[in-house]
Amino acid sequence: MGEGNHFYLPAFTSFTPSADSMRAMPLRVAYFPDSFHEVNGVAHTSRNFVAFAQRHGLPFLCVRAGRRANAFEQEGELRTLELGRSGLAVSLEQDLHFDTLFFRYRDLISQTVRDFQPDVIHITGPSELGIFGAYFAWKLGIPLAASWHTNVHEYAARRMRWLTRHMGNAGKSLDHATETATLDATSRFYRLAKVLYAPNPELCALLERKTDRPCYLMQRGVETDLFTPAKRTRGEDGEIVLGYVGRLSVEKNVALLPRVDAELRARGVAAKWLIIGHGSEEAVLRRELPESTTFAGVLRGDTLAEAYANMDLLVFPSHTDTFGNVVLEALASGVPAIVTPDGGPAHIVRDGQTGRVATDAAFAGVIAETLTQPEQFAAMRTAAREYAMGCSWDAVFERVYAAYPTSR
Repeated sequence: MGEGNHFYLPAFTSFTPSADSMRAMPLRVAYFPDSFHEVNGVAHTSRNFVAFAQRHGLPFLCVRAGRRANAFEQEGELRTLELGRSGLAVSLEQDLHFDTLFFRYRDLISQTVRDFQPDVIHITGPSELGIFGAYFAWKLGIPLAASWHTNVHEYAARRMRWLTRHMGNAGKSLDHATETATLDATSRFYRLAKVLYAPNPELCALLERKTDRPCYLMQRGVETDLFTPAKRTRGEDGEIVLGYVGRLSVEKNVALLPRVDAELRARGVAAKWLIIGHGSEEAVLRRELPESTTFAGVLRGDTLAEAYANMDLLVFPSHTDTFGNVVLEALASGVPAIVTPDGGPAHIVRDGQTGRVATDAAFAGVIAETLTQPEQFAAMRTAAREYAMGCSWDAVFERVYAAYPTSR
């Protein structure tokens, strides 16, 4: 890439040129995440960001939507303001909402931010929280940082495809127009920030091109003491367990899972499926996957870690994920992953070493090939765990701090 690109920071290393200065005179960061308590990548990253700040005694304010109404708490240098959404909040997915009445908190948020006196405001997208964060950054003359976590333009196009799938070329044109318009609108919003973050180099390149702002990597870490092969409780039972973890929604391409199962059975490979998550496509999957499939719903903590460890392969067919937390969690559990060439997961999986990267048409074939090569499969499991052991949350967020714009 050219000399002007900013996103080639080494992935998952402890190289932090400003780590000492961060501790000596830490920046005061006000963080406005799109989601925090939900089950998705933004929420998972946000919870770990707050934990990082608390662990290192950094002055940090987190303004978020949640279950409690207007709850302000302070513990050491960490401050949190949790605001309840109204009953008129629009549901975007089972655990994602947008509250059109959130403006009622304007004065409360304003006073909280002014009292905290941040050096930088960090938002994660064009949600009601992101809009407020951008507004107060402008109003108070505070530098704004924005991280991109969700390919909303691709999500919008795939949701539109549900309506246009029978329209032929006209439908494809409408899908493309929807994706282009959504990307342009979102890019204009991100242009309000002085510095951007994204979870993979391709997205950073796209954002720099669309916004003319510098973009840095903000990858994700994994808790290797929680997600570990030691949580496996299955013996050598001779069964094959294929797992999926994530939202059961159109943009995750979960419709591929029944096709993969049918192709595997045609090849003489009978696998059991473990599906973890919830979403609008659950009813379809229950109907089209074998009766032996286990639908576990949303799992957390040790229960989720045990579920990962008891899989043989993670099958993750998404083309839209910007990173793929679940892929990294699977690798930490000693479970190789099968992913598509598109988006963040392909930057995590080392093809042939920690898993496989395959097109939709090739998924069943590479799964069958992997399972019928026991020595290579065993080596993959070991390599997956070794790779994940080098992925630290502290390194991720220290690099974020190193790139923050400030007015100091």
